[in-house]
Amino acid sequence: MSIAETIPTGSKKDWRVTMNPDDIYKNPMSIAWTFDYLMSKDKVEDLYKRAKQNQWDSDDLLPWDTQVDPSKPLINDRSDPYHRMPFFKKLSKSQQETFTAHSTAQLLSQFLHGEQGALMTAACVTHSVPDATAKLYAATQTMDEARHVEVYAKYCDKIAIVYPMSLRMKALIDATLKSDRYEKVMIGMNMIVEGLALGAFNNMYRTTQCELLKKLTFNVMRDESRHVSFGHAYLGPVIEKLPEDEVEDLAEFAFQAVNILAQGQNASATGASVDPGFLSVLENSNIDPKDFFKGMAEAAADGITQELPPGQIHSMKDLMLPALARVGLLTPTVRKKYAEAGIPIFEDLRVLQAMEGGHPVA
Repeated sequence: MSIAETIPTGSKKDWRVTMNPDDIYKNPMSIAWTFDYLMSKDKVEDLYKRAKQNQWDSDDLLPWDTQVDPSKPLINDRSDPYHRMPFFKKLSKSQQETFTAHSTAQLLSQFLHGEQGALMTAACVTHSVPDATAKLYAATQTMDEARHVEVYAKYCDKIAIVYPMSLRMKALIDATLKSDRYEKVMIGMNMIVEGLALGAFNNMYRTTQCELLKKLTFNVMRDESRHVSFGHAYLGPVIEKLPEDEVEDLAEFAFQAVNILAQGQNASATGASVDPGFLSVLENSNIDPKDFFKGMAEAAADGITQELPPGQIHSMKDLMLPALARVGLLTPTVRKKYAEAGIPIFEDLRVLQAMEGGHPVA
């Protein structure tokens, strides 16, 4: 059974995402030649060597002949916070299964779209970063991201549906691509978007029941761990040498990027502003959005939280904010803005450092 078959009869939606003219725009980034071809003999060179050694061919490595049945849960229900809601338990078995299938498809679609964004930002860094070793490393990341687009596109083809890119993620990646400095591109991608992705990949790896998706995710996650590490290894020393006003500019950019995600999460949790893609998931599951978000509010009032189960990680708490703190982008000025926005500051590096080692969190 194809997941597309669970879309209500008569739906006029085109589930193949098409090009929007607004998605084509000019980038103000500088292009930097460098004629010093000496390798840096530092962690960036080590990452470049790791990247060369760990290239993989999805055609040979992944079991693409695995049968994927989207009518069966791709993730463990016990790991889905929605399944703990009393409202959700009252739904019919068919509604629960359809919601699980479509919400998973929507999440995998975000992986696919996000990897295209990462592909473009990595290419941006390749032509704009002024350091020879960093250019070579960024080129390997560009190849990594191309491979990730390939594998998620093939997997989404197996489940026969691609949901649109979430508005918040689109806004974040667009802001990153439209920025005027390679440092901002690296902050937006290697620290924030890649942090978001690395956490989501870790959680998917731990919860998926699909052999193909599990192996695919593990290999993508190993690449992503290098990408996050690159943000620190290269940008940390660069930021240390910048004038205070330029550091503040980068810190403000990072705050605005984090805030896009934080406000989106808060709005979605309350139902105040829900991404059209998730509304489509509810529509395809024959679930009234008002009933769904009322059920979420009632669950929260009963002390049933949406917190992740043990063994899963929170991207913002465990990866993004510690990464920004490590390179000096949580300045006193922007700390006040995080407080005003209601975004807690986290600086514990243990989970981030474990993930940079290329392994799922135990």
